[in-house]
Amino acid sequence: MLKIRLQKPGKSVKRRYHWKIVVMESSRPRDSSFVEQIGHYDPSRKILKIDLEKYKVWLSKGAKPTETVASLAKRYKKSPNTD
Repeated sequence: MLKIRLQKPGKSVKRRYHWKIVVMESSRPRDSSFVEQIGHYDPSRKILKIDLEKYKVWLSKGAKPTETVASLAKRYKKSPNTD
């Protein structure tokens, strides 16, 4: 089963984490390889980018978003200029 979830790439600098929003197999560990990256999120700088077209395509293919990704997508749909 495919999931749309957050992936933490690399190491943090002074605990300033940033996240990739990716589509991956649900049985895989969080930081393993993914099928496709559809966005990124940096909470410290308040940057959120999601390719909504790819997000909708993956939802139509049966991928399930995690609660966090679903709430981020909902927030992004309301104001897509969240740079």
